[in-house]
Amino acid sequence: MIPPRDDRSRALPSGHSWIEVDYRFPPGTDGARQADMLAVGQTAGSWDARYRHREAQLRGHLGEVRCLETQDDGSSIATIAFPRANLDGSIGALLTMIFGKYSLGGAARILALRLPADYGLRPRFGLAGLRHRLGVRDRPLFMAIFKPALGLDAAGHAEILAQAAMAGLDIIKDDEILPDLPEAPTLERWRACAPIIEARRDRSGHDLLYAVNLSGDAHSLQEQARRLVEEGANALLLNVLTYGYAVLEALVRDPQVDVPIFAHPAFAGALCGAPERGLAYGVVLGTLMAHAGADAVLYPAHYGSLPFAAADEAAIVAALRAHGVAPVPSAGVQPGTVPQILEDYGSELILNAGTGIMDHPDGIGAGVMAFFEAWDRWQRGESFARDAVPAGPLRRALEKWGGA
Repeated sequence: MIPPRDDRSRALPSGHSWIEVDYRFPPGTDGARQADMLAVGQTAGSWDARYRHREAQLRGHLGEVRCLETQDDGSSIATIAFPRANLDGSIGALLTMIFGKYSLGGAARILALRLPADYGLRPRFGLAGLRHRLGVRDRPLFMAIFKPALGLDAAGHAEILAQAAMAGLDIIKDDEILPDLPEAPTLERWRACAPIIEARRDRSGHDLLYAVNLSGDAHSLQEQARRLVEEGANALLLNVLTYGYAVLEALVRDPQVDVPIFAHPAFAGALCGAPERGLAYGVVLGTLMAHAGADAVLYPAHYGSLPFAAADEAAIVAALRAHGVAPVPSAGVQPGTVPQILEDYGSELILNAGTGIMDHPDGIGAGVMAFFEAWDRWQRGESFARDAVPAGPLRRALEKWGGA
């Protein structure tokens, strides 16, 4: 039987010899035929009498259709098991096998992917490691984004960070669309911000992570990461879907890049947005990111500024937490959404805000403090109705953006 929807992101036991994939075929499609095409065509393929003497060996590499069910709307869902022996442990080989050339012709959508727990990589830090580095164990971590996204020089980044650091921010990241530009070179951005991070550490005893955005071709990107870490950078940001899971895997395996890696979801909609094709968000931003070694993964919060389904968000969070990866709800997060996020997912996450901090009417520091105030108020079970909140950063944020 197809597993219940909320159980589809579960991991298989370590050492398991199969990988399971749930495919949905749209109404009007011969699901049985398509499932057989996937199980055979994406594995060993067919053979004739010339290979009869190797038949047992070849059959060991074939996929198996484990289940096929017709749904009320006429679509069908098939569970296909693929031999783990067909793979080298990488995400690239995995995607080539489970969807590869079939994705060019057959109408199908991958709903879920179940991998053995020891397939691929594990995060080197994850949420627990981030908490340890920051010395924060009893609340969500608070993260901001440099805004404006483009047009600032390195000194401009430092000015923003100084205001956020004084207010107690835990993490800040570059905007994902900022590459290594002449007006704000990547290394210069880090060099400008490093003294502020050091001063904050000396003053408070707590670190502040700056996830510097990586860019370039595969070789130069890895060299850029090594140079940044050599100069003291303490976190990195990677647009995994545009640069490739293989680039993430290479960074995670690189002993010279021993800092947390934040994975951005840019381009996910191109892979997941079509209802009848592609892959589910929980697979792309959850299962695959976790098994490629990301320490934290950003994704759209369903109550934020992007149209995103609550079920997709729940699937992402479940897959990340199963691997110890930090969930990072983003896109439209502001102090008024804090109660809903925490009620839905608890405090074992990172709250990431761009305009929700940078555009606070009383400045960047007040934007950070509004999140701390929201956390304290939520812990005490107090109302977030605007008139019930005393004057201060949170009240001002609610007046500007409202609540969840």
